[in-house]
Amino acid sequence: MWSLFARDIRLNIRAGGGALTGVIFFLAVIATIPFGVGPDLKLLSRIGPAILWIGALLSCLLGLDRLFQADREDGSLDLLVLGNDRHMLALTVLVKCLAHWAGSVLPLVVAAPLLGLFMNMEPLGIGATALTLLVGTPAITFIGAAGAAVAVALPRGGLLISVLVLPLTIPVLIFGVSASYGATADPDPFLQPFLILAALTLFLGVLGPASAALALRHGTD
Repeated sequence: MWSLFARDIRLNIRAGGGALTGVIFFLAVIATIPFGVGPDLKLLSRIGPAILWIGALLSCLLGLDRLFQADREDGSLDLLVLGNDRHMLALTVLVKCLAHWAGSVLPLVVAAPLLGLFMNMEPLGIGATALTLLVGTPAITFIGAAGAAVAVALPRGGLLISVLVLPLTIPVLIFGVSASYGATADPDPFLQPFLILAALTLFLGVLGPASAALALRHGTD
């Protein structure tokens, strides 16, 4: 599993700069918001956590089509599916999800504090938003794995993945933004939505790879 993780990290780095593309798209989303809402610094500070979360969510969806595509193109996906039973295939998908998150999504989390400065956010709000992104973005990857497994055999399945995955990520977005606001807004709690966000990530860490493994096996059959 460690060899598979390292292999996917190397493929992710060599596959045309997927992490850099996601960060540039993230930057583009954040940079265009002030032009749309105007130069009101208080408004930008207030909506900053939500904008960071929406930008990170869209950037995560951008690269989900690469999760299984390279393996399908070189034939290794068939070997992974046929050479593992149901439980081992789910574990294999989990490792691939973690490698995809580390290679493509983690740079977004690292870039989030810098982009938070563009939104005139307070240091506490920037730190809380980065923490919620660190905990919540793996859940988006786990959900996306199921969508990528369904669409891997379809031509131009990238748009279909976004259509399938985006509605399912709404709970993650809600609790991530709620926890980010709770760190700076005194009446709003931080710990409760943050713990629910962590629970969603753990739950989807089991459900997402299992669903993706089932979809991959069904597609191979």
